[in-house]
Amino acid sequence: MNGGYARAGQDASFWSDLMSSRWVIKPASSFKLLLIPIIFFLNWELVSPYVAPGLPNPFRPLLFISYPLAPGSGDVRYAKGYLDLLFVTYYIVFFSFVRQVVTLHICRPIARYFSIKRQSKLDRFGEQGYALIYFAVMGIWGYRIMDQLPTYWYRTAYFWIDYPHWEMNAELKRYYLMHSAYWCQQLIVLLFRLEKPRKDHYELVAHHIVTLWLISWSYLINLTLIGNAIFMSMDIPDVFLAFSKLLNYMKWERSKSVAFALFICAWTYFRHYLNIVVLWSVWTEFDLIPETSRVWSPSEGAWLAGWMKYQIFVPILLLQMLNLFWYYLIWRIAIRQVYLSITSTLTDERSDDEDNGDDDDNDINEKED
Repeated sequence: MNGGYARAGQDASFWSDLMSSRWVIKPASSFKLLLIPIIFFLNWELVSPYVAPGLPNPFRPLLFISYPLAPGSGDVRYAKGYLDLLFVTYYIVFFSFVRQVVTLHICRPIARYFSIKRQSKLDRFGEQGYALIYFAVMGIWGYRIMDQLPTYWYRTAYFWIDYPHWEMNAELKRYYLMHSAYWCQQLIVLLFRLEKPRKDHYELVAHHIVTLWLISWSYLINLTLIGNAIFMSMDIPDVFLAFSKLLNYMKWERSKSVAFALFICAWTYFRHYLNIVVLWSVWTEFDLIPETSRVWSPSEGAWLAGWMKYQIFVPILLLQMLNLFWYYLIWRIAIRQVYLSITSTLTDERSDDEDNGDDDDNDINEKED
């Protein structure tokens, strides 16, 4: 009897999480959602050869990318279509599950090992640990993809030469859709306030909306090469940011300072210099598009009529403005830390002269910790 009540309670909890969107932050519920398409997919693969041979598996687009152009050939290229939305939807659930497993079951024990006890800090430590893993993986993956493209390393003319780039290799397509799923999942968490909002909540919402605008629009109009370049410029500095924040929570002061200095260098180069390189390319190299493709002809994969230059330029510029806002905050923190370090050093020297041997400073440090 008790087992029956327990199962009923779990089912009720699952449906409650499903209806309230709490599955986004409940790994048990997101895991159940992940299993449902896999079970149906496997059942179809096992049963359909005997019932409906040759009929495509309707659950395949959820798990795997769709629209291969030459199935069976060595270098399969892929087109785009509405079934890509099913792939993104499934991987929103996937990232919800992975995020919570990493934050709760990997990062939280590490945080407790470093004597982090306050719930808000445990949550933030988990978020930064997940960000470090995600952006490190996607940064390396993005670099690997760019290395196979003519646009390596920011050879921006190839954003436009031979446009439209409507055929993608499997890796580029999967990378693009996985990124879409990640940012959709992050936006859901923010919009539904499923976690405690941060001080820059509205700036983050704006950033995620602009990011998704860029991802979806560049994917639709066959500008995935420039999209890969922008992803790279955004992902890599976020690795340094997350790492320096983790060191801050762990109170590794000297390592934190070094990591923060490296982060400022990475942010400056990737989020500003390279982003401005991309903006300059949009403004000055747009005309490298073949004249026959500088038309609005979606059926031929050509979307870049002359006025589209401004539609591409504006969202990247908005992203740069958001980056500049955060750049200002970053330098404010850096200057404040340098100032505090100098004043702390002067205070320590004066204290050594006036009351050498006192333990008052140590007592204060213990209280602050």
